[in-house]
Amino acid sequence: MSENQGELQRSNRTLLVRLCVVALAMFGFGFALVPFYEKICEVTGIRNIARADVPMNTQIDTTRNVRIEFDANVRNLPWRFKPATPIVSVRPGEVTQAEFEVVNNETRPITGQAIPSYGPQYAAQYFRKLDCFCFAKQTLQPGETRKMPVVFVVDPAAPRELTTISLSYTFFEVEGNGS
Repeated sequence: MSENQGELQRSNRTLLVRLCVVALAMFGFGFALVPFYEKICEVTGIRNIARADVPMNTQIDTTRNVRIEFDANVRNLPWRFKPATPIVSVRPGEVTQAEFEVVNNETRPITGQAIPSYGPQYAAQYFRKLDCFCFAKQTLQPGETRKMPVVFVVDPAAPRELTTISLSYTFFEVEGNGS
């Protein structure tokens, strides 16, 4: 074996070891990402969107109203998605139901998952969803139209200056429709 071939083999072996280390690091990072994400959600106050909230105080505050503005979006999904009533006025502590409508405009079944976001961001800690379509994946058949409720309570402990909450849902396509 010549000196050039030996040097080339050493270089290839070094490259292979480095690539294996990078691949293992990426794999490890992928596993560490889930608990890291959960810790970030815990620290920032973002809750688990896959389970219902528990209202702390169910006393209705009749001295004020909170305006709830609903927004609906889709990302790379051939669906039409909108709130039935874009704005509602609620009293903190009052159980309220809002409805959204979604239509699958595609010729195949599609599964989507809705992710909520709030404005102002701190309002999330005072908006308690008791039932929501966002808790589970939604599979719509071709051309299917579905009405989807969200049942919520604005916590009476919300600061008085919180007079408007914007709740925006964005649907993303996810796996799970079996096609």
